[in-house]
Amino acid sequence: MNNAYKKHTLGLSIAASLSALSITPAIAQQASEQNDIEVIEVSSFRSSLVKAKDLKREAITSRDSILAEDIADFPDLNLADSLQRVPGVTITREAGEGRQISLRGLGPDFTRVQVNGMEAMGTSASPMDAKGSVSRTRGFDFNVFASELFNQIDINKTYSADQEEGGIGGTVGLHTAKPFDYSGFKSAVSLRGGYNDNSEEIDPRFAGLISNTWGDFGGLISIAYSERHTTEFGTNTTRWRKEGGKTAADANNTELQAQLDSGELWFPRGHRFSLWNNQQKRLGLTAALQYKPNNDLNITLDLMQAKLENNQDEHHSAVKDNKVLKDIQVLDNNGQQEVIYASYANATWRNENSRRYNESSFNQANLTLDWQLTDSLNMHVLVGASSADFDQPLVQKSNIHAKGKVDIITDFSQDRFYGISHSPNFDTSTIDGYEIKDIYQQENYITNEFKTAKVDFRYLTGDTGELTFGANYKKFENSAYQLSQSNVQSSAPVNAGETALTDDLVEVFSQHPDTNWLQADLPALLNFYNLTDYKLDNSNISFNDKSPVSEETIALYAAYQWESQLGGNPLRIHAGLRYFDTEITAWGVSNGVDIDTSRTYSDVLPTLNLIYELNDDMLLRFAASRNITRPSLGSVSYNVNVSQTSGDAITSVTMGNPELEPFDSTNIDAAFEWYFAEVGYISAAAFYKDIDNFIVGTTTEVVYSSLGLPASLLPADKTVDSTFYLDRPENIDASKIKGIELAFSRDLDFLPAPFDNLGVIANYTYADGNALYRNIYGEEGNDQEKAFTGLSKNSYNLTAYYEVDNWGARISAAYRSPYIASASSSGDQDESGYHATTYVDFSAFYQVNERLKFNLEGINLTDEREELYSDSHDRAYNTTTSGRTIMAGVTVQF
Repeated sequence: MNNAYKKHTLGLSIAASLSALSITPAIAQQASEQNDIEVIEVSSFRSSLVKAKDLKREAITSRDSILAEDIADFPDLNLADSLQRVPGVTITREAGEGRQISLRGLGPDFTRVQVNGMEAMGTSASPMDAKGSVSRTRGFDFNVFASELFNQIDINKTYSADQEEGGIGGTVGLHTAKPFDYSGFKSAVSLRGGYNDNSEEIDPRFAGLISNTWGDFGGLISIAYSERHTTEFGTNTTRWRKEGGKTAADANNTELQAQLDSGELWFPRGHRFSLWNNQQKRLGLTAALQYKPNNDLNITLDLMQAKLENNQDEHHSAVKDNKVLKDIQVLDNNGQQEVIYASYANATWRNENSRRYNESSFNQANLTLDWQLTDSLNMHVLVGASSADFDQPLVQKSNIHAKGKVDIITDFSQDRFYGISHSPNFDTSTIDGYEIKDIYQQENYITNEFKTAKVDFRYLTGDTGELTFGANYKKFENSAYQLSQSNVQSSAPVNAGETALTDDLVEVFSQHPDTNWLQADLPALLNFYNLTDYKLDNSNISFNDKSPVSEETIALYAAYQWESQLGGNPLRIHAGLRYFDTEITAWGVSNGVDIDTSRTYSDVLPTLNLIYELNDDMLLRFAASRNITRPSLGSVSYNVNVSQTSGDAITSVTMGNPELEPFDSTNIDAAFEWYFAEVGYISAAAFYKDIDNFIVGTTTEVVYSSLGLPASLLPADKTVDSTFYLDRPENIDASKIKGIELAFSRDLDFLPAPFDNLGVIANYTYADGNALYRNIYGEEGNDQEKAFTGLSKNSYNLTAYYEVDNWGARISAAYRSPYIASASSSGDQDESGYHATTYVDFSAFYQVNERLKFNLEGINLTDEREELYSDSHDRAYNTTTSGRTIMAGVTVQF
């Protein structure tokens, strides 16, 4: 999307200036089910539960909804945090805030996200490689958006032909407010302040809305702005490995030397204390213009912009080059000998610090038309465009080290997931012994653009029949590139060979609670080498270096819904077919020549959804469908990474594969739902997905010349006739996933006063599914079945609330069991993943009058520890805490 469009959208939004929340009635899917806009009045947590229950019951698919409690008051401060309350949804976190979701055991790439009826991307990154770093996946980062911009989230877990194809896990729909949600003038402002006990900073949060209608016309504008200071700290190892070549410091200690010579000891590759700071700013703007002359015609223009800025700094104090040992303590870890205590001699202490700046931006404009052409025929049209960009123009990193001079003790014996390192003969916070090691710089850029046009018709037949049919066109374009340079100081204009440190080039870092250490004063160091304004050279970056990908899809569908009788009870049937044709084009370079590869794939996807009403309060659901998920963007692009490893060892080439087919899934779902009382319901659901064309990484030996890559990418001592390992994704396997969901919600109004104002919401999900991973531990033919990445077998949510007319409070717990983050063909580990977590949050409000409300929220009250493990033997990788956050504020309506 061009800059003119972005500036125009921003100008319109800023000119509008204020917003927050209301409950949108006429979302695209609902528009096909009703003629009139339904105003949804919600003013408390209990009221939002009532409406969400009604939406769940009325939907033809299996669907859960989350509604705003009031204007400028979504149930949680983060969209992902709200989604985790839904059965089947688990989330990943960044500095304690929800980021991406897994749905029914399938990871973020398998969940399609729509904003106001349009498919969308949201891309951000983490300074921790283990938490996502920078990547070209289809996973949606929910931390890009302020939650106050939205008033309703719909989570569709089953598929129908009128939905766009592409989300085997499900489809999440995000909806913003419209002016005709209200009668006449409406406005609200929400102000909050937050404090985190790790960062020890107070952060502002603001949201506002102005909406009005003038006869047939309506206008609404909104804004949400927040600042957030976060601090995560802990320790990590960068994995463990069997290491040879180690010697005993005492040559007479033959017993220790024999242990070291055995080659069976697992050592941490290093150990370091780590801390990450982030100063985050998030701005969101929406504008909506509506023309509604009568109940038969509704035209809406929606504009939206969101921007997330991160100013990050990270700090590490690490043990390196630990080859000489004085003493060790070994733990037998299920047959593997793990060194949990080691005293090293003549080791290296390395201290690293870096700073990063990145921003994620989202822009969208879409025009919708709902027109009741006749009493029986309705037409819905949507035309829109959006862009989602990630820019990281600054990554600067410096290392100083005391090389081969330090005695170090590393101890995991007291806490296997929180090691402690110290030196008995070296002060890590003084300048003596340190010297400059290197300076590193990097930049990353990702662009995503969507264009969408679709038309849907609904034709009523007979007393209960409804024929829906339509077509849509969608074009998606993505590109990405990275610039990086190590040892930047070697090309410095001055002092290029200087490694000595002086007091004015360093500072003592004391923010980590466990220890202090010396680190480079990065601005001073850059100034010392005259690199303050140094920029990486992108003059040679070409269109093809960005490995762009384009997807163009045309789809047609038809579905018929009718009501019958079975055993004297109503049976609703919705059956349909969806046809799609996708052309994918990838650009690259072969033998120095620009190339492009285009291919098409198409399919017909049948869907069936049944609802059988046992009585007025109980119903059975059944759904059967086929659906797809398209491969990740990086996998189908021509991105190439040639290892620069020299020597006799075979080095590797990592490439994408534009010929990949999409994942193909056959889905079966069944559910029982019993609705009672005002907010009460019980549901039990079972799901099964049979997934074909599963994509796995493969490794084969190839001659470099066969790849068509330029010789300029080769390491210095390799030629085009050298043999390389080619790592490339391929469609190989079939996999299955199955599970159950249980949910319960009701007021406890049968209890004696005052306990009759209590209520409870509880859900539990079990999911089970395996994939075949290749060449585990880097061993050819060592293929193992393991759980899907991101799949927690068990997860539950529990909320207890108390609410009367003018105040209420609730406390919530969200649990997810351990899960695999990635399986590995590295010799260091067979997998990595996360231990179980339980996050506890609190929220309360006091309604002073109809205009004034106070809010209090507590997030991560137990300061949960996130533990990333290495290998199925469960060794420490990365352990952090992000602290508790308390938010207090006020909402005023005018």
